[in-house]
Amino acid sequence: MTRIFSGVKPTGHLTLGNYLGAVRQWAEVDQYRADSLFSIVDLHALTVEHDPGRVRRLSRQAATLLLASGIDPERATVFVQSHVDEHARLSYLLECVATDGEMRRMIQYKEKSVLERARGGSVRLSLLTYPVLMAADILAYDADEVPVGEDQTQHVELTRDLAVRFNQRYGQTFVVPRATPPKVAARVMDLQDPTSKMGKSHEAGAGIVYLLDEPDVVRKKIMRAVTDSGTEIVFDRESKPGVSNLLEILAACQGGNPEALGGAYESYGALKKDTAEAVVELLRPVQQRHKELAADPTYLEEVLRRGAERARGMAKPTVDGAYRAIGLLPPVNEAR
Repeated sequence: MTRIFSGVKPTGHLTLGNYLGAVRQWAEVDQYRADSLFSIVDLHALTVEHDPGRVRRLSRQAATLLLASGIDPERATVFVQSHVDEHARLSYLLECVATDGEMRRMIQYKEKSVLERARGGSVRLSLLTYPVLMAADILAYDADEVPVGEDQTQHVELTRDLAVRFNQRYGQTFVVPRATPPKVAARVMDLQDPTSKMGKSHEAGAGIVYLLDEPDVVRKKIMRAVTDSGTEIVFDRESKPGVSNLLEILAACQGGNPEALGGAYESYGALKKDTAEAVVELLRPVQQRHKELAADPTYLEEVLRRGAERARGMAKPTVDGAYRAIGLLPPVNEAR
């Protein structure tokens, strides 16, 4: 059976973009077609300045929202990255295979290091090397597929390169994964800057709909969304990015086609109103289920405990094999 791995980084509250772009497909498609692992990749949240308490809160919230979105812990493996030591164990081995040049060519490193310096902060070494940890996340589980958007494709290509290089140098050890763009995902952009992706870690939240936003907050954000010059309502991301974003969100919520929806509206106001109500109704069951799950924290703890146990059982043989292949002496009690 095909195995897939994907993760959520607890650097901010999950957004409508996260849901329509990834999480909904995990819940509605991926967990049924494949042996699926969905991880809260909390180690990745440490690559920049952070509040430890906030990382813990966001990790719990993200895990709860995955379950509230319909991911079944009896069908898929839901766990926290730092609860499985094999991620960090394998990451160091892959650092010994990766090169400095590869790391510095990563687009996200270039962008995030510039932002960090602009804020007057220092760039942590982990920001440079975290694509190797991401590769370890994937390779530890012999994953065949990694559902990612365009912005993460470069990291999956690095993962493939590291797997091939390791296999060539030290013997066949890793499955070489492939990136799989989500088939039913929407491309959700910031409501105030429709040329930029709706990201959960943006400092300003006026253009971001969070999964736990109250209905009135959702309506207000969408009604204040940036539109475009002129009055024509058509789906054209180049010349009409604001309107196109609203049409794609509405289509994703209703299961329609954004191009066809464009002809159904004569005013921006009507389009915004229908989009706002569609988003409110889409999020209503997720928010209700989140409320129920949040009231029973012991259930989440048990799901994460069992998920980590299952994930560890999958990862340990592969990572132990990598340790042997690269030349490390096994512990005495495991020596043969």
